[in-house]
Amino acid sequence: MPDSTVRTTGTARRGTPVVAHGRRRASRVAAFVVGVSTAATAVGLAVAVAGLTLGVARYVVTPPRRRSEKVEILACEGGLVSLASDADTRLPGLYSFWFDEGRGHARLGDVVSDDGRVVVRHVESVDEGDLTTAQRGRITGWYYRDPAEAGFDFDEVEIDTPVGPAPAWLVPASRRSDAGDTAPTEDRWMIGVHGRGVQRAETLRSLAAFHATGYTSLLVSYRNDGEAPPSIDGRYGLGDTEWADVDAAVQYAVDRGATSVVLMGWSMGGATVLQTYLRSELSGVVGGIVLESPVVDWRTTLRHQAAAMHLPEPMQRAAMRILQSPRLSPMTGQAAPIDLDALDLVAGAASLDVPILVMHSDDDVFVPPTASHALAAARPDIVTLEVFAVARHTKLWNVDPARFDRVIAQWLGANGLR
Repeated sequence: MPDSTVRTTGTARRGTPVVAHGRRRASRVAAFVVGVSTAATAVGLAVAVAGLTLGVARYVVTPPRRRSEKVEILACEGGLVSLASDADTRLPGLYSFWFDEGRGHARLGDVVSDDGRVVVRHVESVDEGDLTTAQRGRITGWYYRDPAEAGFDFDEVEIDTPVGPAPAWLVPASRRSDAGDTAPTEDRWMIGVHGRGVQRAETLRSLAAFHATGYTSLLVSYRNDGEAPPSIDGRYGLGDTEWADVDAAVQYAVDRGATSVVLMGWSMGGATVLQTYLRSELSGVVGGIVLESPVVDWRTTLRHQAAAMHLPEPMQRAAMRILQSPRLSPMTGQAAPIDLDALDLVAGAASLDVPILVMHSDDDVFVPPTASHALAAARPDIVTLEVFAVARHTKLWNVDPARFDRVIAQWLGANGLR
């Protein structure tokens, strides 16, 4: 009877069937393929994470090229406009509304109704464009576009900054259309500094409070804001570079008779005026600082914004490392790294020694108020904290103009700055 055992040939060891040897080889190949695939996936994931981290860091320092119009306009008739309800459109108060890719502008009054889906607001004026045919727009806190709309006479001037001539609005203390017998006072100046991604029109809401207390106001632009010349790298310094342009504005004021200057900054402008005070050779002329929704510590703000984007903490730390690193920061287009330690005025609170008024809303989801509270707790001897509740970010005047003006006037009086 023939032997039923399968005879093997080839290089297999004696007694090892070829089929078993093939299975082992296939298993090793499969393991290798899985390993390569896993490694490739890991490398791909690492590259994606690195790319996202770099993208976040680049976003922080890159000025926006356009402003999106995300608010849906549902109807406009009879002096009323119906907008899709969201956290900004349902805020009480007075606002600008831009539409038609920024070519149209209206001023909106208070909320008439809000059913959770549709907000109806009064239309105070339509200054440019046709709101009845517009489909989308954006709501902002700049209720006025220039000092004349706020009732003030003004001069267009230029500040000689390190990056070139930067436009500014000069509102003399003695010139207001309804000022009556207000006496001129050329020695006290307020310098207003706007925040990230906006322009000097943001600061117009401070004019009434300072004019009423006898101040000349200088509302400035700075590098990369779309009005002033750009820096060489075209990147924000988060106050670490912009302060030099504000310092030039202080010099401008001093050259024209200012002996006491109040610096007022909104959002990133808050970080900028704090750096101006700390680094300027003219800091002795600064009598006080007013901060509206300020960035007092960039790490706190960046962590908050990154968490809102659901970025894990390691990526948050990596993005901040990029911004600060002489070796890595060029990847974002920065000409120089940003000193986040110098921009932390909670940790550096001891270096401040002039009266500071901080106004911040506890529902600010863009720049959290925690650092403002921490600064007030660290320096209760010089910091006055005025807490708002429903004004979100940089819209304190819009929600309550009377309170906004009153708080500034009272603070100036209490600190001998009137």
